[in-house]
Amino acid sequence: MSAPNPATLWGRVLVDELAKGGLEAVCIAPGSRSTPLTVAFAAHPEIDVYSHLDERSAAFFALGRARRTGEPTALVCTSGTAAANFHPAVMEADQARVPLLVLTADRPAELRDSGANQTVDQVKLYGDAVRWYAELPDPEADERKVRSLRTTAARALAETGGPDPGPVHLNCPFRKPLEPLEVPDAVPDAFAETLAGTGREDAFVETETGSMTLEADRLRPLLAALEDAERPLIVAGPADPAAISGLNPEHVVAVADRVGAPILADPLSNLRFGPHVETGSDYRCVYGGYDGYISELPAPDVVVRVGASPTSKPLRHALRDSDARQFLLDPAGAWREATFTATELLATDLGSAFETLAELFENGAAIETDVDEEWRARFDAAERTHWRVRDDALAADALESVDEPFEGAVLATVFEAATDPATIFVSNSMPIRDADRFARPQRADLTVLGNRGASGIDGITSTALGAGSATDDPLVLVTGDLAFYHDSNGLLAVDRCDVDATIVLLDNDGGGIFHKLPIEDFEPPFTAQFKTPHGLEFEPLGDLYGLEFDRVEPHEFGDAYRESLESAGTQVLAVDFESEANHRRRDALQTRVLEDLTVTDQ
Repeated sequence: MSAPNPATLWGRVLVDELAKGGLEAVCIAPGSRSTPLTVAFAAHPEIDVYSHLDERSAAFFALGRARRTGEPTALVCTSGTAAANFHPAVMEADQARVPLLVLTADRPAELRDSGANQTVDQVKLYGDAVRWYAELPDPEADERKVRSLRTTAARALAETGGPDPGPVHLNCPFRKPLEPLEVPDAVPDAFAETLAGTGREDAFVETETGSMTLEADRLRPLLAALEDAERPLIVAGPADPAAISGLNPEHVVAVADRVGAPILADPLSNLRFGPHVETGSDYRCVYGGYDGYISELPAPDVVVRVGASPTSKPLRHALRDSDARQFLLDPAGAWREATFTATELLATDLGSAFETLAELFENGAAIETDVDEEWRARFDAAERTHWRVRDDALAADALESVDEPFEGAVLATVFEAATDPATIFVSNSMPIRDADRFARPQRADLTVLGNRGASGIDGITSTALGAGSATDDPLVLVTGDLAFYHDSNGLLAVDRCDVDATIVLLDNDGGGIFHKLPIEDFEPPFTAQFKTPHGLEFEPLGDLYGLEFDRVEPHEFGDAYRESLESAGTQVLAVDFESEANHRRRDALQTRVLEDLTVTDQ
């Protein structure tokens, strides 16, 4: 490995080591100080390079790709405010346990705190939102420094993974010349030929990352609690990328079936959709309508919880108000239960835990259970009622004469008419809540993703397109108008990164979710400062970014959506709604479900 100057040498050595460690993709935003990294990545044959003009969009694109693959994606930017624009995605990656490797170019030490242009304090810029931080040594043709650089690169990749995956930050100072210009005697030929490559074909440092697992004996208290439970329940919140790849849904279903426990599966849990949901014509203990009826069912006495906090507020409140014994299973041994009612925390890999439990039951460790015979029957009846009411609403919205079209009907259609397989990314605010309530469990292989770590609406489009870049599955993005506006820059990735998508735009002219809050009753300032209607027409974005933009009537959405799924390119299907009327519609549907349940109970 030869190099004309120290900065170029550093870029080539670092990128070479990251590739040997398994890095497959990088997102790069243009800049001068990052030139050694950009040139090295662009020349490396084993790393896919995604070019972005906007640092914030680049970071969320990398986040989406890493979320979809479960493997780290790298980020590169120049010095100054460019690095600050990575911060929102770093925060999401931290909270959602998504592996990212952030490489920020920087001025050398002698230019810091000097007023030099485009120089800011980048040391530990992201605080404790990263799993590990390191500053690279100054580039120099020095044997020990090269070993340090390779070791740091290998460590950084390893730190993005493990039981608690997340972002890692390497700050990379470079002195000029930054371009691959020849500097006589700066990198001796003998050094470049022998030490820069180290003679190793594999990574300079191989790291084997283990996982936290519990032996069968340590799981027996949980097994015994499930065996003795009259009203057992399994709650699956949004899943981490690593948990998605490691947890076999069949094992969870096997345990639930054995003890008579309903599985309340968040749409982002990796448990609501897939072949495990259905056997023949029967659904198997996976429930998705709980948001509409959980408040009216008896409280559980034993709860097994996996994943992050559930999207459903009624479910969170039901767990908060329950006196149940609650087992929180987490692969990192972290506390992710904001109501503080869990009673046991089990630090364990989810896949091995459920596999062990399933084997213990299969081997006869627990033969008799005390489950209430009416427990699952109550959930079955409530689930049937919920979907019947939802289907009635769906049928009404298919008619051109409906007075107030319903956003929930669009979400239901998105899932039920999706291709098998498909990747569906759902924005925060109302779309993910409607997905939670109106996306029925089904056997289709749907990978459903969202940014529920920090739950912001920034970077939604970029994250979805990043996820789409990592798979051949058809990509669907469901987003609200504010999130779509907030990340309109991200649409450039459709062409630059060659990603096709069906984008479902729910346009209710502002922040419709604020109608769910008490501030709705205070006018002013509700409309101007919370709902914030913008009056924007998004059609010109189609011409700007080369997209097909169609504004469709709600009753026409199903046909337009199916046509888009079968078409090449990217289509934006915009559907207009009135946010306040939709909230009243949601309330009315829930009231009907609860009324029908009351009649059934009587």
